[in-house]
Amino acid sequence: MLKLHELSLQRGGKPLLEQVSLTIHSGQKVGFIGANGTGKSSLFAILQGDLQADSGDLDYPAHWQIAHVAQETPAVARSALDFVIDGDRELRALEAQLEYAEQQHQASQIGELHAHMAAIDGYSAEARASRLLNGLGFQQHELQKPVAEFSGGWRVRLNLGQALMCRSDLLLLDEPTNHLDLDAVIWLEQWLRAYPGTMLLISHDRDFLDRVVDSIAHLEHRSIKLYTGGYSAFEEQRATRLAQQQAAFLKQRRERDHLQSFIDRFRAKASKARQAQSRLKTLSRMEELAPAHFDSPFGFSFPAPAKLPNPLLTLDRIDAGYGASDPNVKPILRQLSLTLQPGIRLGLLGPNGAGKSTLIKTLAGLLPPCQGERLEGLGLSVGYFAQHQLEQLRPDWSCLRHLQNLDAQASEQAIRDFLGGFGFVGEQALAPVEPFSGGEKARLALAMLVWLRPNLLLLDEPTNHLDLDMRRALSLALQDYEGALILVSHDRHLLRSSCDEFLLVYGGTAKPFTGDLDDYRRWLEQANSERGSDSTESGGVSSAQNRREQKRQEAQRRNQLASLRRPLEQAVRKLEQQIEKIQQRLAELERELAAPELYESAHKTRLKTLLQEQGEQRRALDELENRWLELQEELETIAATAT
Repeated sequence: MLKLHELSLQRGGKPLLEQVSLTIHSGQKVGFIGANGTGKSSLFAILQGDLQADSGDLDYPAHWQIAHVAQETPAVARSALDFVIDGDRELRALEAQLEYAEQQHQASQIGELHAHMAAIDGYSAEARASRLLNGLGFQQHELQKPVAEFSGGWRVRLNLGQALMCRSDLLLLDEPTNHLDLDAVIWLEQWLRAYPGTMLLISHDRDFLDRVVDSIAHLEHRSIKLYTGGYSAFEEQRATRLAQQQAAFLKQRRERDHLQSFIDRFRAKASKARQAQSRLKTLSRMEELAPAHFDSPFGFSFPAPAKLPNPLLTLDRIDAGYGASDPNVKPILRQLSLTLQPGIRLGLLGPNGAGKSTLIKTLAGLLPPCQGERLEGLGLSVGYFAQHQLEQLRPDWSCLRHLQNLDAQASEQAIRDFLGGFGFVGEQALAPVEPFSGGEKARLALAMLVWLRPNLLLLDEPTNHLDLDMRRALSLALQDYEGALILVSHDRHLLRSSCDEFLLVYGGTAKPFTGDLDDYRRWLEQANSERGSDSTESGGVSSAQNRREQKRQEAQRRNQLASLRRPLEQAVRKLEQQIEKIQQRLAELERELAAPELYESAHKTRLKTLLQEQGEQRRALDELENRWLELQEELETIAATAT
């Protein structure tokens, strides 16, 4: 297990963690959440040995192999495939020993090393690395491409692939979904769920957390509190705890007011002086309870656009791509027609490289059509957000100056009030943006976009670097937006809450997708399966007899797996019913415990009974959830066998 014992940490004189104690068991998957600057990445740096705690202890087994995603990728000539295989350090060490033994003609040593290589599945390393790269969105022909030829975002994926390739006991992932598209996120979820080691994950993607982790570690007020379950369970548990905290705070405030009233009335009277002093000591000994605060530091809305032409924009039988000036370059999308009206809210789905960003850039007017017409409505105002907007910020300018550059007529106070909704308050609104974090720069770029009051909003992965509070604020603002919205995002919560329709970009076109995001996951699995089977055909030719035999074997295999899966699924359903019943009872208990009058002396017995039952129910819930997790792992093993 991994244990923190009274660990404290300061950075730049600012205390981040104070005497934190935390135990994480082997095989546990924990999501670390909290506002930016609360110490999540610093804690990971301590685990990696890059940072020393100011006090306290960090303990984990000495033999543990720790894997993490490197922050930088050297521009090397090494192929993408070899670079990822390098993540298996044990394999590379064995290969070096084997090469030396062969040079020295050490026959017995060579035999032992080959046996060790087989034991760690070393001979399948290339196949494993290929699957990792394919899952992360790399095409087969790119596997031998030098690392130096990939862009920054794709090098981040290579670093992630190298970390996943490592035969690790502890996997540290800091925002792994940044720079991934939805397809790669879905694949990564499945990979991490099957990962057998201990995993610590920093993420601001609530759906990703719900699907991958079994616990949430919340960093707040220089402390860490561990919650059972995913992010949704954390929200429910924390809301209940805050309600109880608020009830305790109100009860304590009434007691303090009563004591203070007695002291004020009788302190000057000799006959009551001793009693007043006693009350004063009682008051001074009372632990100060903070009121419950659950307010986000962010809150903004999109002002109504100055104009709403109808239609806003029309694409009439266009071919879209990067070859408008070169007839030899084939378009990515062909004969596409699309009409955007005010109020339309479209989410773009489709595999990596199918043309989602190409479509958005064409809508934005950044890519002229190779063929066909792009027709703008009178008064069209496009707001386009993509990651390159962050690079266009002036490092020597402040947030205030960036907005003044957009609107010279706006008063400084109006701009500062507006920036406050994006978390830029006080001196930060006047400071140069050069040292800003990625999240702060993304917030500023969004603030500039909102200020311009666009009537067509094009958002290409807007949540990269944004924390949970800012994502929630963006989701709420988009729900009230009056213009047209086109969204590409790997954040499924944002897609679900902001979009009414989906457009599937695939096979050189874009068509309405009638299902939801779960349907898209199934569609994607089928599409990947078909592509995989096509790639194994020799020259695209396969005999009908072979295909029939393959289908017969696949059907037989599915039936065998179903017979193994069915009793497990029945047990899971029974457990889920029991878990739901206990959760309902716990919710009832928590509502009863939130009642202020329960804490009066007359109700001590009832309070004790409720607290005892709450403890028993929680222990029962933990046992059921652990059994549920064991069954899920068995089902996942069967599912992995099926693939």
